[in-house]
Amino acid sequence: MQPSDQTALVTGASSGIGAAIATRIAEEGINLILTARRADRLEQLASQLKNDLGVTVHCLAADLADPAAPQALMLEIEQQGLQVDWLVNNAGYGVGGSYVKSDWDTHRDFMQVMLGAVAELTWRVLPAMKERGFGRIVNIASLAALVPASAGHTQYAAVKAWMVKFSESLSLEMAPRGVTVTAVCPGFTYSEFHDVLGIREQISQMPNYMWMTSEEVADQAVKAAIRGDRVYINGRVNRIIAGMSRHLPKGLMDFLVQRRAKSYRRDD
Repeated sequence: MQPSDQTALVTGASSGIGAAIATRIAEEGINLILTARRADRLEQLASQLKNDLGVTVHCLAADLADPAAPQALMLEIEQQGLQVDWLVNNAGYGVGGSYVKSDWDTHRDFMQVMLGAVAELTWRVLPAMKERGFGRIVNIASLAALVPASAGHTQYAAVKAWMVKFSESLSLEMAPRGVTVTAVCPGFTYSEFHDVLGIREQISQMPNYMWMTSEEVADQAVKAAIRGDRVYINGRVNRIIAGMSRHLPKGLMDFLVQRRAKSYRRDD
């Protein structure tokens, strides 16, 4: 299948890593279906990609916190006669503070976006991918999935750890059918993520060597997906941290993570 015959569905494509991945995929000559809540931001990106790269871009606004959204989104894609050859599950955010500080509706919506929608969209695109003998699923996880958890953002690392294991298992299951599944694990990335959480000032105190741009993460993610990597950790520093987590005594890693996390995480 030639890139020009392929179409990628990218969730959370209105900014940050999602917009960067959409751009990077378009550079491969692959057409796009972009989805996020902010239709105006999607249309702005779509116009840019059409003009600069000549790809076809469809914008379908959706709020994945709504349990009905994944099915409705896939139905609309089908009705427009489109197919999904790449699925990039990128939509996500964080819930700061202690677990009980936020109401249950907040946690429920978080789990729907970060876990429920990922699982359902994947389930809905897989049959056609298997039938065609080609598909690429990219799940944007996090370095947080691979190191000890810290106080605050209680569900974030847990969901990202699920995403890694989900990707690993599904990759083994789908490999004989020509479908690859890749979990991408970035660390600190310049985006709106920390602004939404209201911790930009604190997080900016992290040393420069800890940071990557959204474009760097996106480029590595697309290359990892094309190679068929099951798990890809972005950046040399993040790979060192993940390696330390595997090999250093757990008590020491717990101490190091907790000490660093206090500088940027709210656990009140």
